Amino acid sequence: MNDDKSAEMKRVEVEIFGEVYRLRTENPDGLAQLVRMVDSTMKAISQSTRTFAGSRIAVLAALKIAEDYMQLKRDYDDLIRLLDENK
Repeated sequence: MNDDKSAEMKRVEVEIFGEVYRLRTENPDGLAQLVRMVDSTMKAISQSTRTFAGSRIAVLAALKIAEDYMQLKRDYDDLIRLLDENK
């Protein structure tokens, strides 16, 4: 039996903001969900900004996703702190 991790990887083709990427993943469904999130964030930002540069829109989308992540992390940490206080 081969335990090689690359044997579990699948090649998939995705489109984000009009660009096609060929990627390898162990979880195509999870990747598809991430692709939808990034693509929709980039489209929303492109409609609310004056720039047409894909790389600039990508950076703004990355910042928005990072901001959302940090807020979720703060909320999670606050929840854990509250649960610990109520033990």
